[in-house]
Amino acid sequence: MNSADFLALAPYLVVAGGILVLLLIISYRRDIRVVVATTVLVLLAGFILVCMGFNAPPHQVAGLLLIDGYGLFMSGLFLLASIATALLGYGYLQGRGGEQEEFFLLLLLATLGAMVTAVASHFAAFLLGLEILSISLYVLIAYSEEGHPPLEAGLKYLVLSGVASITMLFGFALIYNASGTLTITEFAAVELTAPRSELYMLTGHGLFVAGIAFKLSLVPFHMWTPDVYQGAPAPVSGFLATVSKGAVFAFLLRYALVTDVLEYPAMFTLIGIVAGLSMIGGNLLALLQDNVKRMLAYSSIAHAGYLLVGLLAVSKLTDPLLAVEASMVYLSGYFLMTLAAFGVVSTLSVPSDESDAEDIEAFKGLFWQRPLSAGVLAIALLSLTGIPLTAGFIIKFYLLTAGAEGGLWLLLWTLVVGSAIAVYYYLRVILTMVQSSESSHVFPATRLGSMSVLTLIGISLISFGVYPAPLIEVVRTALGLSGG
Repeated sequence: MNSADFLALAPYLVVAGGILVLLLIISYRRDIRVVVATTVLVLLAGFILVCMGFNAPPHQVAGLLLIDGYGLFMSGLFLLASIATALLGYGYLQGRGGEQEEFFLLLLLATLGAMVTAVASHFAAFLLGLEILSISLYVLIAYSEEGHPPLEAGLKYLVLSGVASITMLFGFALIYNASGTLTITEFAAVELTAPRSELYMLTGHGLFVAGIAFKLSLVPFHMWTPDVYQGAPAPVSGFLATVSKGAVFAFLLRYALVTDVLEYPAMFTLIGIVAGLSMIGGNLLALLQDNVKRMLAYSSIAHAGYLLVGLLAVSKLTDPLLAVEASMVYLSGYFLMTLAAFGVVSTLSVPSDESDAEDIEAFKGLFWQRPLSAGVLAIALLSLTGIPLTAGFIIKFYLLTAGAEGGLWLLLWTLVVGSAIAVYYYLRVILTMVQSSESSHVFPATRLGSMSVLTLIGISLISFGVYPAPLIEVVRTALGLSGG
């Protein structure tokens, strides 16, 4: 490696170095405030370095990583989401038993894994980043008490995620057998002359997509999602729904852009069916939920289906980068909406309770006692619905435009129908919050750090809904489309 490689890798090296520093701090003296401050500073330093390298030309590192605007944008998104998770996690863990410092060490590890996954250009690098992310999540989901629901959720995710990883590995083996390479940028140059090789390639892609579908909790690989989201601590559920899914989708989008995987009619049709089932199935199942965390889990399944519309449009547009742009804009808004929703759940969760504040009745009267928290949650839910003047409307409009230009009309109608179904269960929570509560239930006070994060996210959701130009310009700059 030369100096150029180190400069390109600077954000990733800072986060990796921060993990070592945090480990030493915890070993020397346990102080939750020092650990949280160090975690946030490391993540901020990584984000600043990402911004500094944003306009640099793409740089290939050791044939494994491609540091370009797209990867840096995704990495910056993960870093910001991790900062929000760290601050929300600090407020959530206060008053709970057990050692709390390792939570933030694992959070840094998971963030590093997600960042590596976003810039991976080789299956080995992708698998390395994905496993760093997944192994950290096994423990984060099971935080922080034995016998508590998180332990069961962590075990479920451990077993099923392991099966998904094995499925992907077998797919990689078949792809390598057919192509002779594991570098995704070289697939386009591979000519498959033998029918057997084409069969291996198609089967390998199918197994790879099946493993990815599990990580994105797409139908029919979604069964683990509501149980894990409900059992995990609320900040971890938000991290799982955003950073974990975002990292996997970032690689899948890059993979679809540089390879011909979507040129196989069977593969295109399969992904289209999965997208449609996820959009309808996720929203219909969310209708049946009285548990807010389970409702948000099923909602995340539907939104993963929405994202596949942008993925499929890559193969249909004359300029596929326009579909990538729409997907990146959608992912940015989705991060804000989901982190806000799970963030409010985490701030309302009482340490002495056996579970988080997740039953819909637990939100009754929230508006009258905690109007700021209720307002942020209402904005997040309205944005998830796609109401105008929120970020959710802009990002769905962007995605619909890309799908329409690609001629994906059936999927677009499915998206519209799914969004219409979602209006009911999102508004149900909002109406519950404004009802007067007859009980003497008192909501816990929200810590300053958590409330600051939620307020900033709420303002961002409205700001991007009213004036989305800055976000769109950053995305276009990352893709090299600015000024064109």
